[in-house]
Amino acid sequence: MSRDAPVRLAGFGLAVLTLLNLFNYLDRFVVASIVESLKKSELAPTDAQLGGLASAFLIVYMLTSPVFGVLGDRGSRPRLLAGAVALWSVTTALGGLARSFTGLFASRAAVGVGEAAYGSIAPALLADYFPDRVRGRVYAVFFAAIPVGAAAGYILGGLVDQRWGWRAAFLIAGLPGLLLALLCFALPETRTRDASSASAASRARPGRGYGSLLRNAAYRRIIAGYAAYTFALGALAFWTPAFLVRARGVPASQATVQFGLIAVGTGFAGTFAGGWLADRLRPRRPQADLLVCGWATLAAAPAALVAFLAPEPAVYLPAIVVAELLLFASTGPVNSATIGAVATSQRASAMALQIFAIHLFGDVPSPPLLGAISDRTSLQTAFLILPVAIGVAGAIWLWAARRAKD
Repeated sequence: MSRDAPVRLAGFGLAVLTLLNLFNYLDRFVVASIVESLKKSELAPTDAQLGGLASAFLIVYMLTSPVFGVLGDRGSRPRLLAGAVALWSVTTALGGLARSFTGLFASRAAVGVGEAAYGSIAPALLADYFPDRVRGRVYAVFFAAIPVGAAAGYILGGLVDQRWGWRAAFLIAGLPGLLLALLCFALPETRTRDASSASAASRARPGRGYGSLLRNAAYRRIIAGYAAYTFALGALAFWTPAFLVRARGVPASQATVQFGLIAVGTGFAGTFAGGWLADRLRPRRPQADLLVCGWATLAAAPAALVAFLAPEPAVYLPAIVVAELLLFASTGPVNSATIGAVATSQRASAMALQIFAIHLFGDVPSPPLLGAISDRTSLQTAFLILPVAIGVAGAIWLWAARRAKD
């Protein structure tokens, strides 16, 4: 094997995992693009029930993540990923065959199992492919698939819904993933930990591994900020197209495309800017990841407030763009901070516990909470709690960066 082979393999792994992450988020967000059609369908769900579809996925996602964290630190990660991609693809497609709201709820919940395996294992695999000096940029590439995938979910789902109905949107979003699952078998398996560390990890009971993570104060602070951030971002991702329709009078087909284009543009720019800035600052500021997260997120709070209050498109659209740019700047650095705060033998477990915590306290409660507030008042009123959550996230991350210096 040549000296360049490991570099080429790492690049191939990043390309495959990023592509799969795009479809991960496409399948996750296609439901947000068809909220208004579902509400008018024969299933006739309330807003609270529609918000519950997001929670159904997320509850299963967070509960099964710790299991895959342990498996990812012990077993064959490419094979686990192949099964995960196939599972979430099939269960996404099954949503299009649902004949009751209960059936749709069950199919969205089952999507969470496959995505839990992917979300726990893929970032840990990347951490073994690349050294920490470039990890901010690597995660920026990987997590740039989030806005692209989310935008694809909004746009594809909205366009398919308008032409063939909401059932077709689920089928077209899900079935291609079965072919993509085969790519996982070509991924290299590389572990950077030494043999003694691997042996100790394999002997340790799962509870002990997660217990040591919970005793890690730096890790806890990162997760606390991430939970507040996820509370806001999860609600925004699910409800913004409906907000544009109801509160701003934008046609449904235009709202999904409009928000999708904003998400993809700001996601690319914000994610890459955040990862690049953190890597540039790291030689002088060891806590660069948390500093970028904290200041960018704190600055996003007033921009979000303007976006939710201003009725004129000339004001609220630029405000949405600014808020999204600043929010996406944290995507790569926060995961880089998580990986950097734990031992190499705990990377998949750390990502799994992070998934569990940020969804339990973040976007599991936020979409149905906003839906319940909307049922009683209006969706615009419900949106006003989100800038507060964004500001709290930024403040916690800046506090975490300061405590890490002490």
